[in-house]
Amino acid sequence: MCNNDEGMRGFMEIGNELKVNTPIMDFIGNYSEKGNSRFHMPGHKGKAHLGFEEYDITEINGADNLYHAEGIIAKSEAIASKLFGSDRSFYSTEGSSQCIKAMLKIVMDEYKGDKKPYIIAARNVHKAFIYGVALLDMDVRFIYEEGSSFCSDVIDSKVLEDILSKADYLPAAVYITSPDYLGKLSDVKALAKACHKFNVPLIVDNAHGAYLHFLEDKIHPMDLGADMCCDSAHKTLPVLTGGAYLHLADSYKEVDDEAVKEAMSLFGSTSPSYLTLISLDKCNEYLAKDYQSELTDTLKRIGAIKNKYKELLLDNTEGLKITVKLDGRDKDKLENVLKECKIEPEYMDYDYIVFMITPDNTYTDFERLDEALGLIGKLDDNLLNDSLTISKKDIQMAMTIREAIMSAHEIIDIKEAKGRICASPTVSCPPAIPIAISGQIITDKEIDLFQKYNIEKIEVVKQKV
Repeated sequence: MCNNDEGMRGFMEIGNELKVNTPIMDFIGNYSEKGNSRFHMPGHKGKAHLGFEEYDITEINGADNLYHAEGIIAKSEAIASKLFGSDRSFYSTEGSSQCIKAMLKIVMDEYKGDKKPYIIAARNVHKAFIYGVALLDMDVRFIYEEGSSFCSDVIDSKVLEDILSKADYLPAAVYITSPDYLGKLSDVKALAKACHKFNVPLIVDNAHGAYLHFLEDKIHPMDLGADMCCDSAHKTLPVLTGGAYLHLADSYKEVDDEAVKEAMSLFGSTSPSYLTLISLDKCNEYLAKDYQSELTDTLKRIGAIKNKYKELLLDNTEGLKITVKLDGRDKDKLENVLKECKIEPEYMDYDYIVFMITPDNTYTDFERLDEALGLIGKLDDNLLNDSLTISKKDIQMAMTIREAIMSAHEIIDIKEAKGRICASPTVSCPPAIPIAISGQIITDKEIDLFQKYNIEKIEVVKQKV
């Protein structure tokens, strides 16, 4: 296995130039140039049906193996680790969803208690977390901040410290999502301090914040004391869909690389995409060049727009997100505005529109966004609109998440779901955050919210005859 020494050599070999080695891209490029007869997978044999097949290979000799990385992949991962300042970083070709489950497996394996491990988590978890705890048979104790949106839930460090101090026994980890889907940032530094006071690791779903390490003032979770986190590289960096990182701090130094890779492989395909790996590899070169200055310039342009339309926007969101508060504005009219301005947002519901921006957005993109926000600000805002909030007193659990997911299911009309037990979490993606948790008894409030978000069917635990 390669470590950060390999990452340092990746920089040293090219002297003082602002670039790094790209071992995966170099190998595959050289292989393609040789013109070998491909008696191996994939079936396209490198022929251009879409235009990029020559770079799409499998684990041939010299191409390394993502889950047993000792060659070019391990070298590339070590370079990424140096760039992000982590103790170790690992690639995923199946997004943060794979990394989230792997993080849960690692904390479960490292748990030292003699009772069943559980996780303390903010309620706005991605459904990958729900499936992860179900597969691993872990319990969850959710923290519910009153009045928080199902998309946004920022936990106060004092609240967390109080919960930990009163716990009958300590959790295997505390889990948060930061930035959340609407762009709200948690105080990771304070939360990490609270966790470490009780020797509890803090793990972070940082899917939307891979760029945070490259700000002038670094606020990536690994810079602020998190023990482990995942980044969806493809969300904010020029990486193909599915490219992600799993970062470990030195607090997990005793966990060897093989154990991390095993945790990843447990939830991943045995055929990871080499196209995605190439894009992660090339991203290292991109990050080491002019990315920081490009990011700074982009943030200034975003800041100008945020300042211009601050009355329209959700405040205190992370730099690369602009989140519009609908405040009762007609959703159909809003969709027409976006269509007229030739804009496709990341996400839109009855409460918010989320725009995700990177340095690859053009001047034209910003002009269109400016025009759209100006038009949105002129729309009427006198419609009644109940925000999607979650309250602890509304939550009634009839069985554990695992019991509900592993039980026999049936699909019923949402109008008939009152009093039934939610089985598989029913949710749109994005944002992939469940309205009802598996094992939860469905009430009128959840039914209203499902209907509001045009969810007509739901999987519930099958009743015994």
